[in-house]
Amino acid sequence: MQGRTVDFQPSARVETLRERMRSFMGDHIVPRIADWRDEVQRGVFPVSFMDELKARARAEGLWNLFLPGLKADEPGTALTNLEYAPLAEIMGRVPWASEVFNCSAPDTGNIELLHLFATDAQRDEWLRPLLESRIRSAFGMTEPDVASSDATNIQTTIRRVGDDYVINGRKWYITNASHPQCRLLIVMGKTDPSADRHRQQSMVLVPMSAPGVEVVRNLPVMHHVAPHGHCEVLLRGVRVPVTNLLGAEGQGFQMAQARLGPGRVHHCMRCIGEAELALELMIERSKERTTFGRHLHEHGVIADWIATSRLEIEQARLLVLKTAWLIDTVGVEGARLEIAMIKAVVPTMLANVADRAMQTFGAMGTGPDTPLAEIWTGARALRIADGPDEVHKRSIAKLEVAASRARKSAAAAHLAAYHTPRRG
Repeated sequence: MQGRTVDFQPSARVETLRERMRSFMGDHIVPRIADWRDEVQRGVFPVSFMDELKARARAEGLWNLFLPGLKADEPGTALTNLEYAPLAEIMGRVPWASEVFNCSAPDTGNIELLHLFATDAQRDEWLRPLLESRIRSAFGMTEPDVASSDATNIQTTIRRVGDDYVINGRKWYITNASHPQCRLLIVMGKTDPSADRHRQQSMVLVPMSAPGVEVVRNLPVMHHVAPHGHCEVLLRGVRVPVTNLLGAEGQGFQMAQARLGPGRVHHCMRCIGEAELALELMIERSKERTTFGRHLHEHGVIADWIATSRLEIEQARLLVLKTAWLIDTVGVEGARLEIAMIKAVVPTMLANVADRAMQTFGAMGTGPDTPLAEIWTGARALRIADGPDEVHKRSIAKLEVAASRARKSAAAAHLAAYHTPRRG
């Protein structure tokens, strides 16, 4: 950070996009929330108006905003991670909104992988349709039989047989796998179990229609069933050409780390948007309800909840913006500490703010008439998704200790000064 100027003030370009995004959300997405819920509950998915909203968003230049490296012939608006962050925050206020702008996970991470590592043929077959939202995709890393918080544990095998790879394994909580338009599964597995533990894994592009790919079930998350799916997927003798290898053999672990960096910024900024919504709802509820002769916000405990929530949101936002700025300036590797920190901080912050808002609403806050229960549920699940809090905190501690060794910490000299006997 030393010697670098950090300015989080949005540029005129981003401020214009932010106003357009707010208007779009207010005019076209918020009025559709009830319709979305109704159609999903009736089993209509994708919902009937999604293509209409996508076409409108693309026409208004609110498309593929998350990808810095867009080429001239690729649809979208190329923004840096720092520029994209405030837009992701606005999208986060409605859980399904990011898909309207072709900015939803796991497609965003898969697009980034394809953008960085795909061959020309792979770009034509998979990247272009994803950039145009003609298809959806999934990312197959997590497995039920091992602790997937350590990606080197993965047991799915990718074995070369002639000009093909044969894939066998079992994945679960694979987001998007039951989406009717999901056509691509990027599978991470082991091509060389005898290699160095971080060079055993590779990624292969697997069509969802390939023989041997079976979506076993859509797993509920905290008793919530997502229509796009968080699925258990079996891979039994799945055969794809060796040309479906993404990047190089043994590069899978490093590619996964590159994918998760910007993705965590996206997740965290959407969480901050949800936290802002929860706080706004809490405040409105506290202004309209009275107990014991006072409005709720006039009671000390509720006032404290409001103030604490604002403090936590602002701290989290600044840390995420710093992380986005670092990824833009020094890359994912240079932002490892901050990426781990935001993933450990933001979901807990969101869960706490949502919990206070639910308590302020009382019984209503736990039901379907507010988004608070859904927000809290998502926050709780996110403390496990993309790596559990404990793994990120372990990484933070290791990086801190390593940094202390590297700088020959001045703390020792400082402490020694307190133990030096005074003369005279």
